[in-house]
Amino acid sequence: MTNKAKLSAANTAFGYRLRSLRLNKNITLASMAKILGVTTSYLSQIETGKKNPSSPAMVDQICAILGLIWDDAEELKDLAFNSKTRVTIDTTYLGLEATRAANLMARVITKVNEDEAKLMAEWLEARLQEVNKSIES
Repeated sequence: MTNKAKLSAANTAFGYRLRSLRLNKNITLASMAKILGVTTSYLSQIETGKKNPSSPAMVDQICAILGLIWDDAEELKDLAFNSKTRVTIDTTYLGLEATRAANLMARVITKVNEDEAKLMAEWLEARLQEVNKSIES
């Protein structure tokens, strides 16, 4: 299987980036899994988006194995955080509209195409930056 074919199997941005970096560094799946102390199957499932890394410490370890520092390491950590395929939104202490919005998102997300999902994600990302800036001020 070519590297391009191997990359197309990735289902998350984190999985795609991890597999790309690993292949570019000529690190086999088996050798990386051994260093991480996980099975080859588990690491493959992370790369294909079927599983998430077990902890932030595991992502740090992956960064170290790949020789990533500073911005590159932060980018991979952000991708790991934003590539979780099973997300829970706890609105217990939020208002009625927040609960409504979370439920609507859960219902609509399976029905939108990639372009619509991208627009939604871009809006949410911009909104998050606005909220973070106001908190910092």
